[in-house]
Amino acid sequence: MPITEILAKNAELYGDMICLTEINPEAEPKREPPWKELALVETAHDVRYRKELSWRAFDEMANQFANLLIARGVRRGDKVGILLMNCIEWLPIYFGALKSGAIAVPLNFRYSSDEIKYALDLADVSVLIFGPEFTDRMAAIKDDLPKLRAIYYVGVGRPDFAESYELSAGAQPAAAPEAALTDDDEAAIYFSSGTTGLPKAILHTHRSLVHSCKVEQNHHRQSHGDVFLCIPPLYHTGAKMHWFGSFLVGGAAVLLRGTRPKWIIETAANERATIVWLLVPWAQDILDAIESGEINPADYDLSALRLMHIGAQPVPPSLIRRWKSYFPAHQYDTNYGLSESIGPGAVHLGIENIHKVGAIGKAGYGWKARIVDERGEDVKQGGVGELILAGDGVMKCYYKDPEATAASLKNGWLYTGDMAAADEDGFIFLVDRKKDVVITGGENIYPVQIEDFLRGYNKIKDAAVIGLADHRLGEIAAAIVEIKPGMECTEAEITRFCEQLPRYKRPRRIIFDSVPRNATGKIEKPKLREKYGAGNVVRTQTETENGIW
Repeated sequence: MPITEILAKNAELYGDMICLTEINPEAEPKREPPWKELALVETAHDVRYRKELSWRAFDEMANQFANLLIARGVRRGDKVGILLMNCIEWLPIYFGALKSGAIAVPLNFRYSSDEIKYALDLADVSVLIFGPEFTDRMAAIKDDLPKLRAIYYVGVGRPDFAESYELSAGAQPAAAPEAALTDDDEAAIYFSSGTTGLPKAILHTHRSLVHSCKVEQNHHRQSHGDVFLCIPPLYHTGAKMHWFGSFLVGGAAVLLRGTRPKWIIETAANERATIVWLLVPWAQDILDAIESGEINPADYDLSALRLMHIGAQPVPPSLIRRWKSYFPAHQYDTNYGLSESIGPGAVHLGIENIHKVGAIGKAGYGWKARIVDERGEDVKQGGVGELILAGDGVMKCYYKDPEATAASLKNGWLYTGDMAAADEDGFIFLVDRKKDVVITGGENIYPVQIEDFLRGYNKIKDAAVIGLADHRLGEIAAAIVEIKPGMECTEAEITRFCEQLPRYKRPRRIIFDSVPRNATGKIEKPKLREKYGAGNVVRTQTETENGIW
């Protein structure tokens, strides 16, 4: 069944029960009609803004947006871009796009104007919906987006080049549109990146989305009474696909706008959250706040919280030991996945396997996993090879990129580009990445983009970017910079130059050195990794703690 039927079922079964709550510890803009004013809620520990949505209202909002799209000429297979920060409108908009028969295209809210334009063009987006945080970025490119037929804006302060989402969708009927869908219909495009650093458009079907619901619910045993605390961005497959396990059984989600440790702990306590998914830096920040005395866990009732799990990057075993020392009753889990495998769960540790912390686990529910050599043959136990996956969550293709699709999908298997090894019990450990991507705090950084930018500085002859292990972020981007002969340059100069980049892309370390290249002109990054202790970055994060290597 298509995933939209799960929403319709929940609306019928649970009606006026709250399914989505948005919490913003800081003031936020008011919504235009038909939204009611946000209520200021006093709690035991903070003052915060919140908004709630029932299952029936969720379904009706999705229907209204679907009907708006259909009225504006959107047809099956058209692309609808979503450029929003986490907010209570995000999921109804996403499901509204699906209900219309269109393909939802979530965009990374870190994208610059040029990256937004590139993604919209690549995915053939014809309708875009965006929020106030992106007005300046959209204004810079609005006249250079010929494929867009309509642009909608969520919130107040609407620019003159966009229509009001609230007013336009609110005027549509709340009944479900007549758009019959099947499991094999195309449903969503998520963006990743290839070796060039440019995003690839990853196309998934409704079968993939429903598979993610089943996988997550099987792994974490959600029931209707679970409350999922969602902090990561909804454009990412990880965040909402983790909630999809609760969604399958009508469980609620709380969308927290912010990552400060006190906000996370207060929200978990006040909302009686049962499940929270964290990135490594957020978990470390919470523990640091406890150890510094900023937070006293005894001040909060966290008795409802049963499961803390972490994804998007390797998890240091020491972090989980620290967490369990403060929260011994909490179950812990981790998952491995990628956007090409519809996010988390393709490989799964399992809450019963905490003794294997450091591993990503075994093949998840409904998944198959192998570790193969360059010939596609299984490596021996303990040997290092490429991790490959098979299951209903594998992407249909890279949209409009048959060459990249053929390189990644072979005989029904998805080649992940991640190098791994399995121990004697069959648990899989990541060793390193075949691609050059640097994962810092759960965000992907693509070295080629930063290298090209650095070479634009008039004193730089050449540049290479590699990942160095970091206790808090997993990895940081380090730039090896080769200065032009006869010139002098300081780290401060380069740091100031890099302020033009989005903050998350700025190198955290500058190293002055020559950049080695081979006979074909390619940077010899293995030499740089070896020289600066970056070889097997993932392995170095776990080997001293696991003793398995």
